[in-house]
Amino acid sequence: MYNKKKQFDKRYLLILIIVVIALALVILAVALKKDRKLNPVERVIKDTGMTVLKVAGTPFRYVKNKIDDIHEKNNLYKKYKKLKKQYDKLDTIKSENKNLQNEISKLKKELDLKHLLSDKVECNATIISRNVGYWYEEVTIDKGKKDGIKKDMAVVNSEGLIGRIIKVSNHYSTVKLLSNDNMDNKISVKISVGDSYVYGLISKYDSKTNTYTVEGISQNIQIKENSDVVTTGMGTTFPSGLLIGKVKEIVTDNFDLSKVVKVKSSVNFNDIDYVTVLKREEK
Repeated sequence: MYNKKKQFDKRYLLILIIVVIALALVILAVALKKDRKLNPVERVIKDTGMTVLKVAGTPFRYVKNKIDDIHEKNNLYKKYKKLKKQYDKLDTIKSENKNLQNEISKLKKELDLKHLLSDKVECNATIISRNVGYWYEEVTIDKGKKDGIKKDMAVVNSEGLIGRIIKVSNHYSTVKLLSNDNMDNKISVKISVGDSYVYGLISKYDSKTNTYTVEGISQNIQIKENSDVVTTGMGTTFPSGLLIGKVKEIVTDNFDLSKVVKVKSSVNFNDIDYVTVLKREEK
């Protein structure tokens, strides 16, 4: 038993000595002037030292890779559990949604309503062209009249509202982005305040900060930061409930009569590839 332990210790001591020698050889090689060619002996010394270091470092790299794999598997498992919880709720959400749709249909029939502010029909599209000179102004999508696209239809992506249709050909359409500085038509929005909403109008967009300016809000209403800002559905362009962004800052106007709200856009206008065109559902 003692002899085996002694032999084991000697092996580790030998490895340590080899590593120290290899390090010394590498340091010596590095210390040589860079502009001088190495002679045969120096080349052998440098190559030998680097090879020993590589071999000696293999077990450490192996252990490190194994630890990284374990961490990655743990992270994947946590994500899996989170997704599974969401998946388990999916059937319940679908059932609730179907029930709500049935109730809405009955109410519309009872009240003889042609449409609701939130009614919409979707058409998915891909951005095929974006002029660098008009980067924040407009994009072209691969859907047109043949797909039922019409002027002034709302356009969204997975993050929120991005703009509206301004030109339509048979197979293509041009989308005017909300990031356009020339906002000729002010957009009606509502900001959540507790269980109710306060209404205002988007007057401009700042591409440097990716924020909208919302005006026309009463001074005596208390608005919290990070409150949701969505479309009101008033007008013929944007259905109700389309996400614009979240409240970033609240200030007063130049006359100290009403609030001016800075809204951080939910959309990254620098990274848009796929969109959905919305139109009001008519029956």
